[in-house]
Amino acid sequence: MSFACARSPDTVARRAIRVRGAVQGVGFRPFVWRLAHELALSGWVRNDCAGVAIEVQGQCDMLERFVARLAREAPVLARIDAIDTRAVRADSRREFDIVASGAGRAQTGIPADAAVCADCLEELFDPHDRRYRYAFINCTDCGPRYTIARALPYDRANTSMAPFALCPACAGEYAAPASRRFHAEPNACADCGPALALLDRAGMRLDEGDVIAAALARLSRGEILALKGLGGFHLACDARNADAVARLRARKAREEKPFALMVAGAASLRALAEIESAQRVLLESRERPIVLLRKKGACDAQLAGLAPGVAWLGVMLPCTPLQYLLFHEAAGRPSGCAWLEEPQALVLVMTSANAGGEPLAASNAEALARLGAIADAFVAHDRDIVARCDDSVVRAAAGGPAFIRRARGYTPAPIRLARSGPPVLALGGHLKNTVCVTRGDEAFVSQHVGDLDNPESCSALEQTVEQLLRTLAVEPVLVAHDLHPDYYSSRYGAAFAARRGLPLLALQHHHAHIAAVAAEHGLAAPLLGLALDGAGLGENGGIWGGELLRVEAGTARRIAHLRELRLPGGDRAAREPWRMAASALAELGRADEIERRFGARGAALAQMLERRVNSPPTSSAGRWFDAAAGLLGVRATCSYEGQAAMLLEGLAEQHGPAAPLAGAWRISTDGSLDLLPLLAHLAAERDSGYGAAVFHSTLAAALAAWVRAASERCGIRDIVFGGGCFVNRILAADLRLALAAAGLSVFEARQVPANDGGLALGQAAVALERTAD
Repeated sequence: MSFACARSPDTVARRAIRVRGAVQGVGFRPFVWRLAHELALSGWVRNDCAGVAIEVQGQCDMLERFVARLAREAPVLARIDAIDTRAVRADSRREFDIVASGAGRAQTGIPADAAVCADCLEELFDPHDRRYRYAFINCTDCGPRYTIARALPYDRANTSMAPFALCPACAGEYAAPASRRFHAEPNACADCGPALALLDRAGMRLDEGDVIAAALARLSRGEILALKGLGGFHLACDARNADAVARLRARKAREEKPFALMVAGAASLRALAEIESAQRVLLESRERPIVLLRKKGACDAQLAGLAPGVAWLGVMLPCTPLQYLLFHEAAGRPSGCAWLEEPQALVLVMTSANAGGEPLAASNAEALARLGAIADAFVAHDRDIVARCDDSVVRAAAGGPAFIRRARGYTPAPIRLARSGPPVLALGGHLKNTVCVTRGDEAFVSQHVGDLDNPESCSALEQTVEQLLRTLAVEPVLVAHDLHPDYYSSRYGAAFAARRGLPLLALQHHHAHIAAVAAEHGLAAPLLGLALDGAGLGENGGIWGGELLRVEAGTARRIAHLRELRLPGGDRAAREPWRMAASALAELGRADEIERRFGARGAALAQMLERRVNSPPTSSAGRWFDAAAGLLGVRATCSYEGQAAMLLEGLAEQHGPAAPLAGAWRISTDGSLDLLPLLAHLAAERDSGYGAAVFHSTLAAALAAWVRAASERCGIRDIVFGGGCFVNRILAADLRLALAAAGLSVFEARQVPANDGGLALGQAAVALERTAD
């Protein structure tokens, strides 16, 4: 950006500059101060509710350099959306100062939390540094942001650090422009900041000496600890101790669902998982998500019970100083950071601290009340967590992460929309719930809330809505929710709207899936949406989940769907793949095989299917995965949502590619896709690995043929993938390649999950389109 002076470059002028984006809590004001002093400019800088405001005065050529370098050299955590300048009257001020923050209606955002930076790590492991082994070390380039913020502007007084008065040394850093901690709001040290405490199940402080050393000793003995992190507690145990892992599973009632793993650094994964360069970038990024890595052959033997039956391992590196200090203690407290580049023996299970599908425990009191039957002891501290925020989970994809769960490290970064409009509140779905609030042309998707199956999760949804609205200082004019009236998110949305006299928009589930991806890519033209998931209420009252939709101008029309299968036992069939296998056999005219395969229970189910009692039809793609898993003997019943599909994908990964079967699908005259010939082949297949591989390849080929036919019929070449089935790496990759080879443009979820975690964004985007009509 440049601007011209009326006279020569050495003419003195003054400019008011407005910087918008994620520019608070990232060291932006200190950066501006240093830049202004370097260029001999006078004026001031401050935070306000619109971002950062600057007035700067000096020679015109220096002012041009100043504005150009604002964008080019901004702090690493900053995100600049716009820089606006205007001329103002010069004054006699000779200094450049950081002045008190301004008030007003919020138009900026709070940055996401960031993992400990390299400079802070050097200090953390330096025995001569005053913050040696201090578990809350941070600076303007790292540490907590969103999870400690109560309001904007982002100043210490508006965070959970407000009760901690700065000691003279920290206050000096906070006021010193040359310091990395100049105006670092969470700045603290052992003399003035938060402190760790080791607690028993009753909340009594345990006097076992150094908290880190005591915690590591307990982990080494096979105990389960609850560790307070940035956005909530984790449950941790020694991942190499099979008994400890089994006890954690039993206490957490998590029979087989994979646990996440934490290691000191990428070098510690050499014997456990394959790491490609893009995956390492994600692992070491400041966001510190859990990254899915392909297991190596020896992984399951070394980490028994960690991720049974699946091909992928969820791994993260330490994010907080506390987590780093556990590995540092295990390594013998070495000086410096070189030890992080070497393999370390300690491997920890690091899983969300909750039980029975409840939300993540965030406060000390909540952790003690809810985790007492799981954790043997608690490593807590006295800095409050304001925003509950779970770990993000990603796969590496072209250009960055593909989200499975979007939360810590990424929330609350906004998603830019193609249109601006009045504030909208969207409440997502029932599973993997998130909410979304819009402000202008920005959509703020909340952190992962979870499945709304219990009162605690429902309360967490309400708290998340209140926090987002308070932080963004907006009042919605429209509320959007899922078409299903019985979801708690729908009922809460209706009550919220009724209390405020607001209009309500109920949006079909699969339309929202496609609209979410279209919104993040800024697509406006008519497009074809391929929505594949487990279930969503259709506009005809049926159970949908394998849909081709024509989407345009805020509307969606169902143009085709997968052949329907019956759900014997209703929702129970989604948890018991053998039931879907029986349903497929009945559709194939082979009902007589059901009892032979599944015994007496099969006989009863065959009668249920024959009489069509409690056996509603569904077009769900997820149930075709279940039928395949049941026919191949991969899984009869599931202990967690999506388990059969994950195991099927794992077998296919282990087997390797298989050619698709010829003639294994039919496109009916009504446009529906019939995969029964594929299931007929799987019913006779003895090799479950080959069966899983050929199921994936044939399904992808069938879907590609189906989409191509619809594209030719409609004259639309933009294809959008949406729904939880696209979390499946094999299906998404094979289908993407097939459609691209046919000259079609494919768009996938990248800024939000393809699963129900992205629904709220789609609901909000459609609501904005409707408000513009």
